[in-house]
Amino acid sequence: MTGAPILRTDRLTLRPHRIDDFPQCRALWADPDVVRHIGGTPQDAQAVWFRLLRYAGMWSLLGYGMWVVEDRATGGLLGEAGLLSAARGIAELEGVPEAGWVLAPPAWGKGIASEAVGAVLRWADAHLDAPSIRCIIEPGNAASVRVAERLGFQAMGEARLGEAPIRLFDRTPLRP
Repeated sequence: MTGAPILRTDRLTLRPHRIDDFPQCRALWADPDVVRHIGGTPQDAQAVWFRLLRYAGMWSLLGYGMWVVEDRATGGLLGEAGLLSAARGIAELEGVPEAGWVLAPPAWGKGIASEAVGAVLRWADAHLDAPSIRCIIEPGNAASVRVAERLGFQAMGEARLGEAPIRLFDRTPLRP
């Protein structure tokens, strides 16, 4: 696969990133509230640009990657969700897709993360031959823990990402 397929839910479109998404993605990743539980450091323009390039490369190299989460009614960018391989140096994450999601504050508390990641997982279950999908969540991020558990992820332990503690979650794919 060379590019992300388009996924649709009742409220959302998940689509590949485009160059014209850069300003909104830059604002998303520069927001201290957004990154509070994702490393804690707002990202500058260059880091976000490299992030978008990595996203495109993952689809080409791995056959999976990240999507823009877009409001179907307005076309507004709500965030990002998908699967990644980040070479984090955490043994439990090596060789398995890692689910990830990030939303802009106006999308919080509305079930958007569960809806978007649910669509990603349904796609993965149908198209990937992965034995497992995992995710990492900082211990203080109760909202993301609820999303993960709602979608069938189970806690599997703890690790450290740099100096920060993280929780590891695992989900066995549901084969159609």
